Amino acid sequence: MIGRAKPMTPVDAAWFHIDGPVNLAQVTGILLTREPLDFARVKEVYRRRLRRFDRFRQRVVEPAVPLGPPRWEDVPHFEVDQQMHHIGVPEPRDKAAFLELVGDLASTPLDRERPLWQVHVVDGVEGGSALVMRFHHCMGDGTAMMALSLQLFDATSDAPLGTEPPAPRHLEAGLLDRLLGPALQSVDRSAQAVAGAVESGLALVRHPGRLVEMAGRLAGGTGALVGELLKPADPRSPLKGEFGLRKRVAWSEPVSIEDVKAIGRKCDAKVNDVLVSAISAALGAYLSRRGVDLRRTRLHAMVPVDLRPRGRALELGNDFGLVILELATGAESPLDRVRLTRDHMAALKRSPEAVAIRTLFDVLGLGPKVIEDAAVDLFGRQASLVMTNVAGPRERLFLAGVPIDRMMFWVPHPGRQLGMGVSILSYAGAATVAVIADAHLVPDPETITRRFNREFERMRARSRAR
Repeated sequence: MIGRAKPMTPVDAAWFHIDGPVNLAQVTGILLTREPLDFARVKEVYRRRLRRFDRFRQRVVEPAVPLGPPRWEDVPHFEVDQQMHHIGVPEPRDKAAFLELVGDLASTPLDRERPLWQVHVVDGVEGGSALVMRFHHCMGDGTAMMALSLQLFDATSDAPLGTEPPAPRHLEAGLLDRLLGPALQSVDRSAQAVAGAVESGLALVRHPGRLVEMAGRLAGGTGALVGELLKPADPRSPLKGEFGLRKRVAWSEPVSIEDVKAIGRKCDAKVNDVLVSAISAALGAYLSRRGVDLRRTRLHAMVPVDLRPRGRALELGNDFGLVILELATGAESPLDRVRLTRDHMAALKRSPEAVAIRTLFDVLGLGPKVIEDAAVDLFGRQASLVMTNVAGPRERLFLAGVPIDRMMFWVPHPGRQLGMGVSILSYAGAATVAVIADAHLVPDPETITRRFNREFERMRARSRAR
């Protein structure tokens, strides 16, 4: 028997419908362990600790008529086992084979008749195991899902499973380090207003004036948003073009957060300024090798900005805006690039653009998919990739009694304009950069992650020399 059903929020409905023909709004994350994971025990962790989160046993059901949002509905006779799989690395069982496996999983749509998440425990990954978790973006944004993942992990190897999850740990800010604080204070938070005013799309039919009210809430950021849309679009490049069906993934070697901070102190820059600078250099070098003249090309990234009040991450769902960041690909000196990146990030400090985009998604989530696709494509023209950062825990954690050596994730790049997603995740004193790209456009993302590590070493050497 089907139990509770709950309408999707407009913004979650927008993300549910944002899938392109081949570009899926799915997030793929992995953790690596040097010791093998016990699959039965991992399943028990998920079974017990996901109990309190209805969304993990629910599927999304579209309305019978095209009015109102989809709804979350319990799956009859749901069992966690149905979402979890135990496999090994394919032959020849090396890193390349594992990368191919992860790319295949990231390219495969989730079953919409089931809850929109899935876990694979993979044996034989460099002598240990890997856990690959996929979920659709409509379930939650990066902040929400990181907060939830911390409910699955323990601070010690001997922590009992229990039936209650451990206490939530503190989550730090993301890519812009709360730079948009002043903007959030000066612009009305649309998410709370829309949630209170519109419980379903049928409310718009009964009260059409509410749509006007919601559109009016865009006014605070309209100038910044229109200004971005009027700028020249990013030109066609190896990062933009016709998409294929497959994705390719890669990740960097971890870099020390203490080293990142030391570089930042030389340039009066933040941790994220330094990391984004190294990524910009790597992307610039890649494009140059592919024949792009960096003197004539500007490269922009679409950057999610967390708007969620602290303490509400475990409510799941999506609560973030978007801004467009110009990447400093053309600077020649590593430290000059850090300073230029710092200035570009600071230029977004008081822009209400993120809040405007958040409100726009509330409006789009109540309309037909064709309008949403057109709006996403229009905004996506201004950038070539998605870049995001989720700050993970500072301490080393354990899953089912096994220490987690590394964590990383791949952000989706939905729509028909953006060919790449770049993700930064910090964990246990180190940061890892992960790249996912359309295999047709970027068949070799590992060259970008390797170049990131080389550029970071250049920055570290230059800062020590100074």
